[in-house]
Amino acid sequence: MNTRRDIRGNRAALFDGMEEGGIRASSSYSSHEIDEHDNERAMEGLQDRVILLKRLSGDINEEVDNHNRMLDRMGNDMDSSRGVLSGTMDRFKTVFETKSSRRMFTLVASFVVVFLVIYYLTR
Repeated sequence: MNTRRDIRGNRAALFDGMEEGGIRASSSYSSHEIDEHDNERAMEGLQDRVILLKRLSGDINEEVDNHNRMLDRMGNDMDSSRGVLSGTMDRFKTVFETKSSRRMFTLVASFVVVFLVIYYLTR
């Protein structure tokens, strides 16, 4: 029931001042005569609404395209970071399998240094 009222309200807002057929009824005209002035005004109102809707749909399309590009970039960044992380994990596995304490210390120290350099560069 509420939805039916909303539809009627939206229709009334879109076609305010117009009756069925696109003309406003006037008491000085019979049902077969058309008041051209009212008809022209109604057509101008509809044309303005169509232009507004066209602009709005263009803006929505542009926003969707921007978001799609942003999501694609994020996906590519995630894929590249996943590759870097898996490479790092493979190196850690290699170090832990060899059990060389000097090699492990060198790897951990270089990892910490690289992390700190990246941290200070991005700040």
